[in-house]
Amino acid sequence: MLASQISRKYTGQDCVVVALSDGGVVVGAQIALQLHSVVTLLLADQIELPREVIALAGITQDGAFSYNQAFSLGEIDEMVSEYRGLIEQQKLEKLHDMHRSLGRGDLIRQDLLEHRHVILVSDGLSSGFSIDLAVQFLKPIPVRNLIVATPFASVQAVDRMHILADDIFCLNVLEDYISTNHYYDSQDVPDHEVIIDTVERVIRDWKPQPNV
Repeated sequence: MLASQISRKYTGQDCVVVALSDGGVVVGAQIALQLHSVVTLLLADQIELPREVIALAGITQDGAFSYNQAFSLGEIDEMVSEYRGLIEQQKLEKLHDMHRSLGRGDLIRQDLLEHRHVILVSDGLSSGFSIDLAVQFLKPIPVRNLIVATPFASVQAVDRMHILADDIFCLNVLEDYISTNHYYDSQDVPDHEVIIDTVERVIRDWKPQPNV
């Protein structure tokens, strides 16, 4: 359903699908198939602090860093002042782990994103935090439009989409978001290593049309 909605508007356009998670690759593959575009994966991880239920910040595979907008500036300043060393340590550890996951190939390349419609895809968004991280990653890259697509999203996530995205495709907006897995009948997302190998192979074999 999501892929059909997007294809009605963007078929024939120069698009690239950027999955925000392993589950996002599964959803994004259907969109990419209908648009005849490539699907990529942006690796990101969260920076968590003791006694905090939600992450303070996040970091992407290239080191792009963003604080969680769920916290006020005052709260962020206070936590950074108290946990600066722990935050820096986690940043280094998360980057190391992501670089190790990248293995021998590419999961996302700047040349595949430049001057194209970038479709950020997730299997579910409990907040807009992963979108914030993706936007931070995309800042230095000239893209045509930023599109967010997901089958499920919380009200908070949709509010964030309206601020950051040029276009939105969301099948279900949920006031009381439980968890992404809760909204799927089967939990059949492949193992992370399989997802990475598949995306690397797709990108390696992809022959994009020249930009116009």
